[in-house]
Parts: sequence; C-alpha cells; structure tokens
Amino acid sequence: MDLNLEEATIDQLGAALRDQRTSALALVRAYNARIAAVDRAGPSLRSVIELNPDAEAIAQRLDDEARAGRWRGPLHGVPILVKDNLATADRMQTSAGSPALIGAQVPRDAFVVQRLREAGAVLLGKSNLSEWANIRGLHSISGWSARGGQTLNPYALDRSPSGSSSGTGSAVAASLCAAGVGTETDGSITSPSSIQALVGIKPTVGLLSRDGIVPISFTQDTPGPMCRSVRDAGLLLQAMAGSDPRDATTRAASKRLATMPLDRLDAQSLRGVRLGIASNLAGTQRDVVRRFEQAQAALKELGAELVEAPIAHTDKYQQAELDLLLTELKHAMPLYLREFAPNLPYRSLADLIDYNRAHAAEVLPLFGQELFEQAQAKGTIHSAAYRKAFNDCQRYSRSLGIDAVLKTKRVSALIAPTGDPAWLIDTVNGDSSGASATSSPAVAGYPHVTVPMGQAESGLPVGISFIGPAWSDARLLQYAYAYEQATKHRKPPTFAASSVKR
Repeated sequence: MDLNLEEATIDQLGAALRDQRTSALALVRAYNARIAAVDRAGPSLRSVIELNPDAEAIAQRLDDEARAGRWRGPLHGVPILVKDNLATADRMQTSAGSPALIGAQVPRDAFVVQRLREAGAVLLGKSNLSEWANIRGLHSISGWSARGGQTLNPYALDRSPSGSSSGTGSAVAASLCAAGVGTETDGSITSPSSIQALVGIKPTVGLLSRDGIVPISFTQDTPGPMCRSVRDAGLLLQAMAGSDPRDATTRAASKRLATMPLDRLDAQSLRGVRLGIASNLAGTQRDVVRRFEQAQAALKELGAELVEAPIAHTDKYQQAELDLLLTELKHAMPLYLREFAPNLPYRSLADLIDYNRAHAAEVLPLFGQELFEQAQAKGTIHSAAYRKAFNDCQRYSRSLGIDAVLKTKRVSALIAPTGDPAWLIDTVNGDSSGASATSSPAVAGYPHVTVPMGQAESGLPVGISFIGPAWSDARLLQYAYAYEQATKHRKPPTFAASSVKR
C-alpha cells in the first residue's frame, strides 16, 4: 500500500478503496502498525486503550462486499476509534477506563456504534480517556485512567491532552486512525480537540443518541466527532445522527437531519453573516489573544460582519451545573449498570465507590473520588434542589444567556477562542484551569464546533469556537469549513518531548 496515512482524509481513503489502490484489510494493518510504532513504542502516547481483535475480520467482510458491488457510503472500510465509554457488543471491553467494569457482558452496541457499523466503518479499537470521563475526583489528571495510564499530547509530550476524550484526540491528531468518536458533558470533545489541532463537534443534545454511553448527565451528555478536517467531522456526524427509540431526546433528530446538509459544505458560507464575539469567554493568554485577533481579521475577509456580543450570566449556573451533573450521575449509573454490566456485582454508584476504596492502590494513587462521594450524597432527580439546579442551568445558559445575546445582537452564531494552550501534566496538583468557551453551549445543550486557529509560539495548538442555538449544527459546520479552508491552520504533531524552547 503506497497510501500515506498521515493526515489522510476519509475522502482520500475512500477514493483509494474504490480505486482498489488499497483495501480495508490493508488499512487496518497499516493503522495497527502505526499504533505499534507511535502509541505503544516511540513517543508512547498511550491513546489507544485496546485494539479490536475482530478488526481484520470485519475489514475482510467489507472488502468482500465492495468486490460484490455493495458500497455502504463514505465510511465503508474506514478505520475509526471510539472512546472507551461507548458500549460495544464485541470482544472489546467497555470500561470508562476503570478496572471495575472489566469483564462486563455488554448485551448490545451503543446506538451510535451500531450506526457506524451499518455505515461500514471498521472499529479499530477503543481510545483511552480520563477515568469515568473526569467525574470521579477533584484534582483529576486529564487523560489518566487506572486501566490505560496517562495519555500524552503528541504536540508536546509533557503537556496535557485535555479530557475526557483525551485518547481520541491524541490518536486522531497522531493519525492513528482515520477519525474518532468522543463524548462530552462539558468540554470533553471541544477542549482536547482545540488543544490537539482537531475539528471537534459537540452537537445539539438530541442529534446523536446517548444510548450506551457510560453516563454522567442525561441533560448534557452527547457523543460527537473528533477529526482532522471539517469535512471528515461532517461525514462522521451524519453517519451517527438519527432518532433512537431508546433516547426520547432524539425524537426530532431524523426530521431535523432532512434539512441539515452535514456533508455538503460551502467555502463561501460566511459572506454576509453576522457573528457575535463572545469576548467574556476569550481569556487573556497572549498567544491566544493574538491568534483570535488574526481569526477575526480572516472572518472579515471572508465576508462576515463581527460585533461585540458577550454572553451574560455565565457566572450564575456554575454551582447549579455541578449539582445537576452529580444528581444525574447518581440516578443514571444504576440504570447503565443494570443493562450494560448485568453480570458484574455493581448495582449503584455506592457499589463503585466501595470498589474504589477496596482497590485504592490501583485506582486512587493520584487523586481521589470526592465527586463520586458528593454525587452519592445528593437527593433524587425529583427533589426540589435538583429542579432548582435544572431550572437555573436552563434559564441562565439559554433564555438569559445564548438565546438572549443571539437575539439582541442579531447574530447567527457566536465566536470565541475555545481555550488556552495545553498545560503541563501535573500528577501532584492535577489539571490547571484557564479560559474556556465550553460551558455555555454544554449547559444549554447547544451545538459547539471548534476548528484549529493556529499555534502559540511554543508550537501548542489553539482553536476557535463557533457556538449557535439548538439545531444549528449544519450552519456552524458551514462557518467552520469556510474558516478552515481560508486559513489551513492544522499542522501535524511533531511529538516533541517538551514545548519549552531551549
């Protein structure tokens, strides 16, 4: 196979497959070899928690279909990785990075996994993540799980890959797969995508089913694509999206999809568009400020009109969001365990807390499980405290937040830097915090697309965010595509040992 996998797009892989310049089986073997060289050896990214032992057999069946004239679409034969909190009914584990879930007899695929298989994607393996999607303890370390170890950032191996979809981000950035799937509750797709020069889509909650995701919040959880280009992200999003009878929130998804051209992109889509600068999300990091100023200039050259449009009340739902997430975690975990880990002895969050205490040397060596314990102390989703938290989140993020600024400023979408560059991995103090655009759309359940905005002087990537109202996913993709095509900011990683210039 003479196809170069580094930075290869889904369209390029598909063309090579159709022209018989390669095969799905050859692609699986080539990506596995790259994983062995980069993830297991070499820089040792530890982004892939497990390889699919059936990937070659799946690829062979898809090659047989292609030879028989059956072509399932743009993902036919394309190897992808999915985050290890998405249920797969195969010989791989679904563990959320915790040894507690090893051996769970998963009865069926998560809905989005089923959709990917139907579209012809080859599940190459599972990606590492921040254990329990970063909801276990305070002072957590993004990209670390007891099962998978510490995922590294391919742009600087001493810097965080961010979380919780850290493994997906690192693997896609390093071209260890064609594309990847992450999940987000607040920032877990968009932050690692920004930090690793990827396009990440946190879709409208309800466009993609949450069925089969190891849960945090049924209000905010969603899967989403993490890719090296907007086009790839649109193709992956389209393949996964749709109404799922098991997830009532997706009832309108199929009807909405009929008017969402997720795979038809226009590089002129920003002409005459009015965008709001969510300046209160921008932060003050010098390189980010400079890159965002350049991004604004590029958007204007593309025909967009920019106006100041800070989002109000972003400080008024922070505690409410945490209360909501912890209460929903306590409620949702038993439901997940009953269906997707029926053979294991855990029936509640309290059982998992007990497991962690009993195996503290293995699972609690770097940080604790304070958030699990706080969640266990919460009341039910029928409590007055929960209803207040839910209403405060909806009110301040939606009607008095994003919806209000979109209406009063008469803008189609909001822009901001996605966040600061990657911070140093710190096993003593845990993650550091910086500016971030993730919370407003996450709490609102609204779509958020991040696309590469360039690199800081240290070589660390940063992203620009496009944020819009519910079901504006296709519109945001169009804007992101126009910006991406005009700027071409993505650069492949260098696997530098450090971002510090010596």
